Amino acid sequence: MRLFLVRHGQTHANVARQLDTAVPGLDLTDEGRAEARALADRLGGEDLGAIYTSDLVRTQQTAGPLAELLGLEMVVLPGLREIQAGDYEMSTDWQPYVDAVIRWRDDPAHAIPGGESGAGFFARYDDAIARIAADGHASAVAVSHGAAMRVWCSASLGLPPEFFDGRRLDNAHVVTMERDPGSGWRLLAWGDEPVTHG
Repeated sequence: MRLFLVRHGQTHANVARQLDTAVPGLDLTDEGRAEARALADRLGGEDLGAIYTSDLVRTQQTAGPLAELLGLEMVVLPGLREIQAGDYEMSTDWQPYVDAVIRWRDDPAHAIPGGESGAGFFARYDDAIARIAADGHASAVAVSHGAAMRVWCSASLGLPPEFFDGRRLDNAHVVTMERDPGSGWRLLAWGDEPVTHG
């Protein structure tokens, strides 16, 4: 199975540098809507069997033009939502949130104050990805969120954290993965950058 894991388009919270992680979240900006249309142009030629989104409105707005183009219904999977910021919700100081998430590499039981633990995040995100795989499509799109994508990919795709730390994950960024039933997921491309596995 091939999965295109996509970060949502630009939102008003992105512009304001706010930690917007709670449901339903803020809408896309005009720029974000343009990114959604460009995503439809980019992936519209793929033989996609399904489109999945989180339960935050920005992912559904991002997937909307592609779903309309292909005549597909969006499947909402709450497990794809952003890492919950808890007490830091809507803050413009990202560092405590980032520090807490980095700590999960060594201490997955650690919880963001008022938010979720690493173990809780991985359980629900793994479940969402497993649901997508179990649906049996040869190719699909899942629209998710920046921190969630970076943390899950870093832990789950067999590459060192430094690979992900040094790469941008902009709005509407596409991460292309492939699943082998025997060996799990592997990264094929990070945006336009093909990935060669050693």
